[in-house]
Amino acid sequence: MQLKTLLTEDRAVSPVIGVILMVAITVILAAVIGTFVLGLGDQVSDNAPQASFSFEFTDNGGFDGGSGDYVNITHDGGETLDNSTLEVQGDGANDLAYVSDSTWDDAISSGDQISYENVNSGETVRVVWTNPNGGSTSTIARATAPQ
Repeated sequence: MQLKTLLTEDRAVSPVIGVILMVAITVILAAVIGTFVLGLGDQVSDNAPQASFSFEFTDNGGFDGGSGDYVNITHDGGETLDNSTLEVQGDGANDLAYVSDSTWDDAISSGDQISYENVNSGETVRVVWTNPNGGSTSTIARATAPQ
């Protein structure tokens, strides 16, 4: 047995590295194809919009002398939103009543404001965005009325 030949022989290194690279490429391809086949790739681009809202609660008898407390919700900044994808919800016993004197246009941008009546003290009011592509919802703003 020749010890010098044994120590300088490196024929097995190249096939081992080649097999490791082929396995890694196969795993990466399987993960990418599996993501799109299962539909997970579609959900990545359907994130809730980034927008900021402020809530102003008033307890002086309602908007323009109406009954109940009310809340003014103002779009403070961020993305312009489509009115058909937004809903204002409250968790109180009474349903929030949209005040007809205030409107959000089809495209809601910074500075736009809307008002709702029948807000109970301690009630949480949420602006909820509904994904037009899949029906999933996300709360993009929330505030609680003072007690």
